[in-house]
Amino acid sequence: MIRLLNIELYKLKHNKASKALIIIYFALLASIALIAAIKFDIGPIKFHLADQGIFNFPYIWHFNTYVAAIFKFFLLLVIVSMMANEYSYKTLKQNLIDGLSKREFILSKFYAVVVLAFLSTVFVFVVSLILGLIYSDFNELTIIFSDLEYLVAFFLKLVCFFSFGLFFGILIKRSAFAVAAMVVWLFIESIFKGYLFWKFRDLQSGTQEAVDKIMQFLPLEAMSNLIKEPISRLGAVKSVANQIGEEITKDYSVGFLNIIIVLIWTSIFIYFSFFLLKKRDL
Repeated sequence: MIRLLNIELYKLKHNKASKALIIIYFALLASIALIAAIKFDIGPIKFHLADQGIFNFPYIWHFNTYVAAIFKFFLLLVIVSMMANEYSYKTLKQNLIDGLSKREFILSKFYAVVVLAFLSTVFVFVVSLILGLIYSDFNELTIIFSDLEYLVAFFLKLVCFFSFGLFFGILIKRSAFAVAAMVVWLFIESIFKGYLFWKFRDLQSGTQEAVDKIMQFLPLEAMSNLIKEPISRLGAVKSVANQIGEEITKDYSVGFLNIIIVLIWTSIFIYFSFFLLKKRDL
């Protein structure tokens, strides 16, 4: 494992574009802290976002992992370009000539995916912990370290998403087209979701539930379901909803079924990446 990982880290270390994207990605993760500086002073109205409870423990784990997941596209570019460069620079064929098996080659890519996802998770943990200790109204240890399952969900979400990118990188061989293929897949899922809403339109109040039960098995939707939007969980948002006669009863927990679905999709992406490489004439 260490040998295979070192091979990938060496390639990333000597690729200027990948290094730049990784630096930008972690800089963006660090920029979450800038949210605390957002203030609006309009006459008597003074609004400070950090005072709204977004950095309170344990809510911060939910909020920060949700926001941090938005930046995952920068590392996706690293993953797909990492695979595309293997074909462009003939390093894939050279690795195989030097004795690396196709299975080891795929594993080396997967190990790189896992390490990048793990480093991202640790980074978000540290940033969130610092922000929480500064701004949170609750600093008891039991509260600080509750809801850490959102970090696990964040890690699994990145691993699955990058594995998806790795699969398209091997399938298409060109980084730009691989990313485009993922965007096309997003549109396909969105169109299918719209079709399901039309199909179940006569169910009235049960339409959303019926659509969600089907959509949860699709890859991008499954990843999205790991960390649900946290904004409506804020006390201020709930108060406004109550004032207008609405009640928010959304389940924000990290579902076990969602975790299983994402793990299955990750396995499928890695397996078919290996299958394509095994069958393809290099």
